[in-house]
Amino acid sequence: MALRNSSNLRVLACIAAVLVATFPGKAALTSTAANARLKFHAQMAATTIYSDTADAKEEIRQALLKAAAEHKRVILDFGGNWCGDCQVLNIYFHDPGNAGLLSTNYVLVDVNVGQYDKNLDLAKKYGIPLNKGVPALVVLDGAGHVVYAQRNGEFEKMRKLDSSVVTVFLQKWKPGPRTGSGTHPSTHSGGN
Repeated sequence: MALRNSSNLRVLACIAAVLVATFPGKAALTSTAANARLKFHAQMAATTIYSDTADAKEEIRQALLKAAAEHKRVILDFGGNWCGDCQVLNIYFHDPGNAGLLSTNYVLVDVNVGQYDKNLDLAKKYGIPLNKGVPALVVLDGAGHVVYAQRNGEFEKMRKLDSSVVTVFLQKWKPGPRTGSGTHPSTHSGGN
């Protein structure tokens, strides 16, 4: 029971961090838009992101099929429900400013790492050093090739960043225009 309460406290801390980042210097939320945003963030933070029963390999396979058919890329989000930074990343992914960009260009697969004891083979396969922390993202093209993998814990301190960082990430790695051969003009791996 103590772990559950500790987890709830982390979620509440994440909500508070998002509110401070979203509404700096505001002592009270008075506008209808601000109240709606607060309700949205609270609902997102209370959700379970990473399934304990999902077959991550099958979810990735299905996502790749969908991405290939719809000219999208796949984002593998390695993390755990205990992770406050993963909760914040989920909020930012689904923030009204990013949700359309995400759904238009990507198929998102949340890969549960448990307590660093699940799906470790997938993290290794896609070049994610879990010792750098989570969340950690991989971007795949529709053929399953790694376009980008976070190797330096770039979002590991997501609670200290704002949603614009996610916007920049989504813009940078979205698929390019189709070429005559049906392939993407460029792909990248590693690095940033």
